[in-house]
Amino acid sequence: MLDVTPLLTAVDRFADRLRAMPQSALARGAAAEGLGLARELADRAQRLESPGRAPHELPDAGLFAVGDQLAVAGHDLAEALREAGERAGAGPRELAEAVALVEAAESAALRARR
Repeated sequence: MLDVTPLLTAVDRFADRLRAMPQSALARGAAAEGLGLARELADRAQRLESPGRAPHELPDAGLFAVGDQLAVAGHDLAEALREAGERAGAGPRELAEAVALVEAAESAALRARR
């Protein structure tokens, strides 16, 4: 079974940081980074779960919801990767890519916060 703990840890850390940021930091770009990442993670999860269907875009629920949107999308991707790994032995490369995306978006959001 694929261990998705690194993805869950990275997503939860970034989501918590977004939830704790003031509105001014979110408006300066941190929320946009978080939403962009949440949309990418949701897209990847949907493609794993339903390969023949076009993914739906995650809506923009506002500055103060982005942390929750990121957490949900990240956990959905982790579950999709876990299931894909069990079915076809796939997932480690996709998992590493997802963790790298989260870390890069978190760094960009923290820079935008200043």
